[in-house]
Amino acid sequence: MSKDKKLPPLTDAELGHLAGRFKLLGEPMRLKILQSVCHEPRTVNDIVAATGSTQANVSKHLALLAAAGILEREKAGQCVYYGMKDKLMMRLCEMVRNQMNG
Repeated sequence: MSKDKKLPPLTDAELGHLAGRFKLLGEPMRLKILQSVCHEPRTVNDIVAATGSTQANVSKHLALLAAAGILEREKAGQCVYYGMKDKLMMRLCEMVRNQMNG
């Protein structure tokens, strides 16, 4: 942690929110979904193809990620596109990956 500025301890509510975010990222399929939409919004069918999962499974995870504010949902005609809303989530994944690779 940075020594420049000492932050106050997190409140119980903040800790709960933080734990919830990490819990969402603790599921490999959700990380696959995030990886598939990190550069551009994609349709559910595109995400299913990219992840190799079923439509029902992908839809379940998309709903959780969208409800948490990590993904945004945009309807265009008959299609629904999902894209990154919280860009920090992908940055966090990149940081952890870099740390794992030394």
